[in-house]
Amino acid sequence: MQGFLRYAIYYAPEPGPLAEFAASWLGWDADSGAAMAHPLLTGLPREVGLLTQAPRKYGFHGTVKPPFRLAEGADVSDLHAAFVALCPYLAPVTLPGLRLERIGGFVALTPEGDQGPLAAMAAEVVRALDGFRAPPDAAEIARRRPERLSPRQRGYLADWGYPYVMEEFRFHLTLTGDLPEAEAAQVEAVLAPVLQPLLPQPFRIGSLCLFGEAADGRFRLLERVALTG
Repeated sequence: MQGFLRYAIYYAPEPGPLAEFAASWLGWDADSGAAMAHPLLTGLPREVGLLTQAPRKYGFHGTVKPPFRLAEGADVSDLHAAFVALCPYLAPVTLPGLRLERIGGFVALTPEGDQGPLAAMAAEVVRALDGFRAPPDAAEIARRRPERLSPRQRGYLADWGYPYVMEEFRFHLTLTGDLPEAEAAQVEAVLAPVLQPLLPQPFRIGSLCLFGEAADGRFRLLERVALTG
């Protein structure tokens, strides 16, 4: 686990049809650390590789604690141990299902039902592991476009290194980059019938994963730990 540029805590689906399709769709399987051939689908506005270029490097995931550099003096073995120790105290979260929707120009899967327990779990992970996070540097802050953030989001960026945590947390599994409205609508229309039989009902988050960003800029799944609280 040494030598990664950044680390993150993500939800990633267990191996199965949804995980397999999503890895192919993105062109990257973070679990095996291998590039994947894109599916052959008709009716898309552009090649799959262009539609998925932005999210590809992260692998198919839902963010719980966003990517962070290790703090000075912190060691990844200690981060790993803290993550493994934390998960047994976190309860699994079950929601009615997942749905395909557009978030601005992004096409993503989002959970149905009350997300309160999921947001509370994510907040606990953010807090519990924050001692391992280096503060964002000026370039990282600038990439978040703080002038476009609300005062609360700017506060979270300063306090937690990311604006979309705590009350601003919105769980989603990204499938595309930021697309023009018409293209996003086309992608949604093509993906809807393909994904429908793959979407879990109910949708259960029973584990969390430690991911690492390698020197090539792509994230790998380093450890999956069950939630048994």
